[in-house]
Amino acid sequence: MSSGERASSCASRVLAVLAGFVAAGGAAAAQGPAVADLLFVGPIITMDPAAPRAEAAAIRGGKILAVGTRESVLRHRGRATRVVELGEQALLPGFIDTHGHLTATAASLRFADLSPAPVGSVGTIGELQEALRRYIRARAIPPGAWVVGRGYDDAQLSERRHPTRNDLDAVSREHPIYIVHASGHLGAANSPALERVRYSAETPDPAGGVIRRQAGSREPDGVLEETAHMAVFGQLPRAGLEESLAELPRALAYYASFGLTTVQDGAAGPEALALLREADRRGLLTLDVVAYRLWTPVGTSFPVDVQYGTYQGRVRLGGIKLMLDGSPQGKTAWLSQPYLVPPTGQPASYSGYPTLPPAVVTTAVTESLQRNVPVIAHANGDAAAEALIDAVRAARAATGRPGPLVVMIHAQTVRDDQLDRMGALGMIPSFFTGHTFYWGDWHRDQTLGLPRAERISPARSAIERGLAFTLHTDAPVVPPDMLRTLWSATTRRTRSGDILGPAQRIGTAEALAGLTINAARQYGEADRKGAIRPGLLADLVILSRDPLAVDPESLRDVQVVETISRGRTVHRAQ
Repeated sequence: MSSGERASSCASRVLAVLAGFVAAGGAAAAQGPAVADLLFVGPIITMDPAAPRAEAAAIRGGKILAVGTRESVLRHRGRATRVVELGEQALLPGFIDTHGHLTATAASLRFADLSPAPVGSVGTIGELQEALRRYIRARAIPPGAWVVGRGYDDAQLSERRHPTRNDLDAVSREHPIYIVHASGHLGAANSPALERVRYSAETPDPAGGVIRRQAGSREPDGVLEETAHMAVFGQLPRAGLEESLAELPRALAYYASFGLTTVQDGAAGPEALALLREADRRGLLTLDVVAYRLWTPVGTSFPVDVQYGTYQGRVRLGGIKLMLDGSPQGKTAWLSQPYLVPPTGQPASYSGYPTLPPAVVTTAVTESLQRNVPVIAHANGDAAAEALIDAVRAARAATGRPGPLVVMIHAQTVRDDQLDRMGALGMIPSFFTGHTFYWGDWHRDQTLGLPRAERISPARSAIERGLAFTLHTDAPVVPPDMLRTLWSATTRRTRSGDILGPAQRIGTAEALAGLTINAARQYGEADRKGAIRPGLLADLVILSRDPLAVDPESLRDVQVVETISRGRTVHRAQ
């Protein structure tokens, strides 16, 4: 072998040895801990029953990589890993909206805000009228064009009544004006608006609705309930696609500011679903959206033009939405016993009314479950709750299987015997616990009387029966403020400072479950979200204080510091 050949052979052996070292090093690296994109160190509330507390959590690729002790999780730290020392702040799973209306919230941003405090500042009919006049001037709305307001609340107006056509005529007779009650179940129209939709003394009340009349006559007084209201609302001019798409990011940012990482569009029609799909296609959705197709099963067949159950991008159609009755604060919910103070013109025996006949509800629930499609059903009054429970019992018997899930939305006045039957049928109540604050005094003094009012949103009764429940805000009825929801569920404090139904108060951890792990189970997504556990999505919220370490009365003062959806920050407090 020549000297040149010997040199070449030696070099080859050296390269081979070096290659072996590199390969060995690569294998060692592959076996070592994965490097995190993001590390959190400090108080962590996991909502995982197996390990409810942790010292640190690691995020990688939009998912939770590791959770545990500080020492064990810091092994995943790399050169580019962002490390967040929480200090007195706390990390929790992102909050999940178990009932609300995303596209309606987005659309409401363009309407005149007539809300009372603490959401707005309208406390009298005079202030309401002036707010509408300012809105018309600011928008330079031309004569003949619709003027739409939202959020007025007769319970908080000093006059304690709805605005009438005469009140709204005093604002303008050149514009058709329609304003929507805070509940979303009633509205008030001026004379041009009533003429535009052809409501007159000769117009009969529609099935499932009421056209309120002037005293001593059949002439409409402007106030419209339920299906009479929805018929008008459905005729209002709609924004075009591009304007609606521009509104969605504002609404999503609004939800994210309250720590929400999954939101609901709880009564979506074909237009709303098309809007959400297009928004997802354009990359505008920063949060997961679960939509429920509104179905009014009177003269219409089951909606089969959409795919139920699976995410397409960040949108999923979760099932069907049914509306069984109205609003307790608006005195249209269907109760088994009369209202304490009936609406003007109604007899002392008045107890509200159904928006769907019980037989129709049974048919609709049965068909949905036969198709394996989940159902969420609006039922505020205990008579509506009874109709839904009867429908689910009949549907279970007809299908011969325990699923899919049926959720009773609001369940404001559900009784203990009804909760027992709901548990046996595998149903879930989703409580609107904010009622104790926003309308608790009204329910005590006007709608239900003290004994029944003390049982609105009976979460403690549900816990005593081992019944899982969730909590929601029904936005835009009230803001999607999950910390106020937490405070309401744990304190049941009213606007006046009263505690309405202290026996129904629940603990902070129990209430948090209704916003996180139970909420994920309601959606059938507990394998994706609702807890801080390896393999789940990195949907997270950082709070200014540990909610389990503060007095319940202070919970509404806790702030959302940061909201993280699939590992990316979508809100950071300024």
